[in-house]
Amino acid sequence: MPGTELFGAEERKEIEDVLSTGVLFRYNHDALRNNHWKAKDFENEIKKITGAKFAHAMSSGSTAIATALAASGIGTGDEVIVPPFTFMATVEAVLFIGALPVFAEIDETLCLSAEGITKAITPKTKAVCLVHMCGAMADMDSIMKVVNENKLILVEDAGQAFAASYKGTYTGLFGKAGSYSFDFFKIATAGEGGVLVTNDETTYKKADVYSDHGHDHIGAVRGMEQHPYLGFNYRISELHAAVGLAQTRRVPAIKEKNKKHKKLLTELLSQVPGISFSKIADPEGDSATFFNMMLPDTATAQNVVGEMKSSGVVGFDYWYKNMYHFINQWDHIKEMRTVSKLPIQIIGSPQDYKNLNLPKTQEVIGRLISFGIKYKWTEDDVKQLANKIAICVNSVTKKVTA
Repeated sequence: MPGTELFGAEERKEIEDVLSTGVLFRYNHDALRNNHWKAKDFENEIKKITGAKFAHAMSSGSTAIATALAASGIGTGDEVIVPPFTFMATVEAVLFIGALPVFAEIDETLCLSAEGITKAITPKTKAVCLVHMCGAMADMDSIMKVVNENKLILVEDAGQAFAASYKGTYTGLFGKAGSYSFDFFKIATAGEGGVLVTNDETTYKKADVYSDHGHDHIGAVRGMEQHPYLGFNYRISELHAAVGLAQTRRVPAIKEKNKKHKKLLTELLSQVPGISFSKIADPEGDSATFFNMMLPDTATAQNVVGEMKSSGVVGFDYWYKNMYHFINQWDHIKEMRTVSKLPIQIIGSPQDYKNLNLPKTQEVIGRLISFGIKYKWTEDDVKQLANKIAICVNSVTKKVTA
């Protein structure tokens, strides 16, 4: 992914600012820090790119989505509609705030569909935790219609879709709150980090307090601050924020080059029989971090995966078999294997997770092969990759038709 490709002088400069003061903590110590506030600067850079009114940096994308859910008023016993295709932190966050995940169908956008959400709604449904997967975005017009008609809370996990937008609005800003991830595998990285965004001041203030042991951050003496709510430690350090700041400044240029690479890959492989592509709800808003290729069926996709592996093609994910991104492999959730008892184990699950019927999702993910777009690719690199993919696909499809 681009973030990991571009460490350099900019990141070192921001880190050295922090080390020169010795203040690694994001709050207080004003006199010592020589006016270096890297977490605040990081948040401001996020706001500059997305147009969010409020941004709050935290220790990870996982803590950011957990905080977004909690600050939006979601908690114990609330049913939350979630996708079965996501990094599992989304589902973990729902479980650990005491809420009850309800899995719904996705479509070719690789995100929850309006139809899937509608079919999953029950009288107990309180919220939708929508995940924007693989660099793009969900079909927000149809989804917002369902959310508004049913008076649901929308929280967005845009961990894989920072800087993606839909018809001018950035992911994370359609609902009550949203989150981005800045871990090691994203378009920009802080090493570990996440950012909550919202346009609602009340939600922001709750998130600010909740993510730092209940501190209200008013006054100059930390130990004398008020604590309006219970909270926990989800703080980001100034060191991580420093890296995230430098990396986030690179994102506009990364997006521009990503799009060129993805456009060329798409043009070259659209000529290959049997290859189609995931649906991008707003192509102009794509962050283009992933090239998402669809094969005619699961069997063909699995054969192409085998052919690519044997031919030395690298840099792709076959999510259907992935242990952390697709529900088929989440046995610990299906069997609710936990270190300590969760509320769902007392309240009861709203679904039989071992016997979910999600045929559309199975069909879409079974056909999907994704390649991470690399910033440092040359045009020749892209052409060579497209040629290798085409050879592998043609080899499989010719065997089928022979």
